[in-house]
Amino acid sequence: MAARAITLLPSAARTSSGSGDGSSVAAELREANVLLDVTAVSGTTPSLTVTLETSADGTSWFTHTAFTAKTAAGKDALKLANLGSYVRVSYAISGTTPSFTFSVVLDGKRVP
Repeated sequence: MAARAITLLPSAARTSSGSGDGSSVAAELREANVLLDVTAVSGTTPSLTVTLETSADGTSWFTHTAFTAKTAAGKDALKLANLGSYVRVSYAISGTTPSFTFSVVLDGKRVP
């Protein structure tokens, strides 16, 4: 089974909450690992919560699952199944002058 890597969010410093663009995975992915890489954190009591969202049409988004909140640099992964036709990442950043440098990559297994 071939793999497909999709960068859902490229590495960048972010200081406020937001979301990435939707990526079409249609019916081609059976399951996926979502990889979160936080490389830098600053601020007072900073917190980052990254959520994977799915959609049937790329317009209406629903929460699929979320990473445990991050307060320091490090890596984490989630293994997922039952992805929708589209996926995207949303993220919530809180704290006093928080900044997180992070990326999110979906490493999917293609349907044979």
